[in-house]
Amino acid sequence: MVNETRSLDSTVTYEPKAALYNTTLLGLQGLGVGACVSALQNALSKHSAGASGFFTRTGGQMGFFGALGATYALVDAIAANNRETHDPWNGAIGGCAAGFLVGVRRRSLPIALGSCAFIGATVGVYDYTAGVQGKDDTIDKPKSKEEKRKAFFKQPPAPLIPNSQSPAEV
Repeated sequence: MVNETRSLDSTVTYEPKAALYNTTLLGLQGLGVGACVSALQNALSKHSAGASGFFTRTGGQMGFFGALGATYALVDAIAANNRETHDPWNGAIGGCAAGFLVGVRRRSLPIALGSCAFIGATVGVYDYTAGVQGKDDTIDKPKSKEEKRKAFFKQPPAPLIPNSQSPAEV
């Protein structure tokens, strides 16, 4: 998702990130991940709470993972909008804030600082290397169908003997 566009005079103009939308989206996604973690913890632990343990015993995981996602998205959007750039530093700042939240939950400043550094660095490097695909979509130019087809399918090798000459003439 690239938030920079080029205008007619080829200067880069910044389009602000939608902080509320991104925060809500990642918060709800984090809530879903937290629900999965809570369900696994409830299923694998021995207790007498039954299925209600999903909410009563391990339900705090849902809120925590939701808060992690929302914190990352909000701080990432605020950093991008204040700096008016879309670069890996925004992700690193957001990852640091989410990591700090891990230490706050454990009530430990060393864990907060360590997880801030670790998660911030991890997200910053991930953004710097352009994610899983390993390519930056801002640099690549759109390809035509023919260019995509040639890049996808294997091309036959060039013939050893040119087509204009017959084997008897060579």
